[in-house]
Amino acid sequence: MHEKQGHVIGSGPNGLAAAIALARAGVRPIVYEASNTIGGGVRSAELTLPGCVHDICSAVHPMALASPFLRRVPLADYGLEWIHPPSPLAHPLDDGTAIVLERSVQETCLGLGRDGTAYLKLMEPLVKNWPQLARDVLGPIHALRHPFRLARFGLYALAPAFDFAREHFSGIRAQALFAGLAAHSILPLEQRPSAAFGLILGITAHAIGWPIPRGGSQRIANALAAHLVSLGGQLVTSRRIQSVDELEGGGPILCDVTPRQLLRIAGSRFTANFRRKLEAYRYGPGVFKVDWALEGRIPWKAHTCARAATVHLGGTLEEIARAERAVWGGEHPERPFVLLAQPSLFDPTRAPAGRHTAWAYCHVPNGSTFDMLERIERQVERFAPGFRDRILARRVMPPSALEQHNENLVGGDISGGVQDLGQMFFRPTALLYSTTARGIYLCSSSTPPGGGVHGMCGYYAAARALRDLAGARV
Repeated sequence: MHEKQGHVIGSGPNGLAAAIALARAGVRPIVYEASNTIGGGVRSAELTLPGCVHDICSAVHPMALASPFLRRVPLADYGLEWIHPPSPLAHPLDDGTAIVLERSVQETCLGLGRDGTAYLKLMEPLVKNWPQLARDVLGPIHALRHPFRLARFGLYALAPAFDFAREHFSGIRAQALFAGLAAHSILPLEQRPSAAFGLILGITAHAIGWPIPRGGSQRIANALAAHLVSLGGQLVTSRRIQSVDELEGGGPILCDVTPRQLLRIAGSRFTANFRRKLEAYRYGPGVFKVDWALEGRIPWKAHTCARAATVHLGGTLEEIARAERAVWGGEHPERPFVLLAQPSLFDPTRAPAGRHTAWAYCHVPNGSTFDMLERIERQVERFAPGFRDRILARRVMPPSALEQHNENLVGGDISGGVQDLGQMFFRPTALLYSTTARGIYLCSSSTPPGGGVHGMCGYYAAARALRDLAGARV
């Protein structure tokens, strides 16, 4: 029987994870969602044509399988089915070939030419140690379980990706592959710790894969919510919490929001110094996203691109670095680095027979109003001539539309804030999940370990709240 009530504001993966952790500990959680549908960054809808299911935000989910918390939630019992494409990632080049990141480290090496041996030497030990590294990588710095293994990983991870790629690889193919992986950091590749993102995504591709959920990302939220309800939790949609003063019944309040929203709903309860720190929190570049309904598959020049649900479009290390550097300089690159997902190749529920869906985005300055549609489609056409001829319909979502859909995407920032050295380990402040107001906690991607569908921010925030609750009872 639940002894106490708790409140969770926001039903993204972290909010739902926090609520599940509370419920398992005997605290009855109520989750409040401002939208009429749950999920935050894991929602799906027919954005273009009837029968074409698109992921509104996240589409491919390596971190969900990597998550120590989510792996303990029986999501399959509630209808979640993971689909693993034959290859996690493809990265086409202008010569008509593509670098393919295979599940096997050895098979990936075969496509890297003279860098195959260097890639094997780098990645094989890291992939082998991933089970021990996972909790440390996906958690706050004070909760380390394998500090020596993490220290060894950190020697690589804290480097700038540009320098790391040139130091470890001599050929265009391996350098480009690593650049695309590291660009998920949404940092300039010359900045630390961009290499960490490239390494973690490469390791997870080999260790667990880059899966997609059958039927769309909404299935992740639905499965989490169903499990929460089975534990006695409650979900309230279409309920916007304007102030924590609205919440009755006492108990901890966990907020799956960014510092900007936290200040709005609870700022009056914080110390002046803590408010200033939250106000100084930095948001990073946004994204400009496009969804397409297609008549047929994307006509890749490199046919091996059809083996992967995720395709990186950006060319060489130097080109990707130039594009990401431009975004941080407030510019809109002519040749942006484009992340593309093609889920309907592997999931027939995403589109009517004979049709396909695709999803892509590029990075832009925070809050940008510049239309990147032409430049994104030009990048796809560069590696897939005839792509535009197969477009039946499209839906464009600039940063403002993404933020309107999910207020946590401030200015289109999908990471909950910049993830550089200044905001990676102590985000948003050194208090991490706690605040200066008793009983109020932050559980969003603005806390460690940051962005991604893994639920670990929610889990650690709930653990903090439960420790405080246990201490109050003594």
